Amino acid sequence: MRKALIVQGGWEGHQPKEVSELFRQTLEQEGFEVEVSDTLEAFADGEKLKQLDLIVPVWTMGRIEKELVKNVSEAVQSGVGIAGCHGGMCDAFRENVDWQFMTGGQWVAHPGNDLVEYVVNVKKGSSPLTDGIEDFTVHSEQYYLHVDPAIEVLATTRFPTVPGPHSPNGPVDMPVVWTKRWGLGRVYYNSLGHQANIIAMPSVTELMRRGFLWCAEGKQAAARLAGGASGQPAYSGMGDSQL
Repeated sequence: MRKALIVQGGWEGHQPKEVSELFRQTLEQEGFEVEVSDTLEAFADGEKLKQLDLIVPVWTMGRIEKELVKNVSEAVQSGVGIAGCHGGMCDAFRENVDWQFMTGGQWVAHPGNDLVEYVVNVKKGSSPLTDGIEDFTVHSEQYYLHVDPAIEVLATTRFPTVPGPHSPNGPVDMPVVWTKRWGLGRVYYNSLGHQANIIAMPSVTELMRRGFLWCAEGKQAAARLAGGASGQPAYSGMGDSQL
């Protein structure tokens, strides 16, 4: 059975417990054995982390010891997937650049706060993770992020939606959903999810479900490729071709 660890906490305004519960339900429906922890010490055992298939951080702001980030990073580099949303992954530990490097971005602003209606534009044909998902409208925070140029962008939103000091720069398409590689591991991020009601939207639920599965499958795909490198036949399906 595949194993997932959800670590929830940090700023309560993002409803970490409620969001974690929705994620737990999704993962268990997909056959995962899920552990939910409310302490960052869940990252203290590096060898245990490497036995997982998926790590799901739901922890906005706060501080984390460098050694704990090192443990997570090494687990992902070994093939464990990491997937998360909103501030729970990309506004988790503002002082830790290693976390930002691994996850692919960092929140810097949400002009208009939680009062903005905007469109999420899904990139058609860029990835099977978005197959059949149409553009949709969200009434929530619209995240402006600083992002890693290495990410593969799967969905965007257009700025500016509300006026602000960023407006004179003209229109920009800000990534909303992306994937990234970290060593042998797969990274998935979705900037939606200010509170649990946004995660519960059908399109968002499905995007997260697919992201969880894709990240978790990366561990087996990496193992198959390693087997091919050691003289065993390498798997050549779609999942591995995207490693």
